[in-house]
Amino acid sequence: MNEKELVQFMSFRKDGKEKIPLFVCKVNDKFILAVYQGSLSKYDILIKYRQKYKDNWSRIRTPKHIHWAVDILIKMYADRKKTKQFLDFLIEVWDKTAPVKDEERQKKFLSIKYLLETNKNEIRYYEDLGKKGEYSIKFLILLAKLLILQEKTNLETAYMFKRLLTSLKSGEDIFKIVSIASLTKGRR
Repeated sequence: MNEKELVQFMSFRKDGKEKIPLFVCKVNDKFILAVYQGSLSKYDILIKYRQKYKDNWSRIRTPKHIHWAVDILIKMYADRKKTKQFLDFLIEVWDKTAPVKDEERQKKFLSIKYLLETNKNEIRYYEDLGKKGEYSIKFLILLAKLLILQEKTNLETAYMFKRLLTSLKSGEDIFKIVSIASLTKGRR
């Protein structure tokens, strides 16, 4: 699919209005990720994706922290040391990410250069982890950067995603991890 076809494929209707993505990325042959204008603030973003399964694309889905956390737990079981290193990398991304407060910054952060090209080395280094669980490392990095950006833009003092990352890294019990990952404000 070319870019125009991707945009059309990832567009949808909600409350009678067409939602057209601000950014679309075909991550690989299995995932397409899109970012839309959100409704919580001027620079809020809404993240959606499609996943290919048995030659068919899923409906457009909203990624949930719980799905992400379960995948990391699977990767942790397969390779604890490398997964903890990966979580350290994501915590560093969290610490360095600032909220979006203007259109120029939003445009910069919603570019493939910022989202993936700046992390080519990490994608290569952690690539084997992507063979465990459901999600590729490229998809997880892209999704994590967008979730961090979304959370910090809507509430600069937010910490839920970082709390999830640190709980996963420190090996908290499954109940605590699932509780953190399941917290929601009803966003769809």
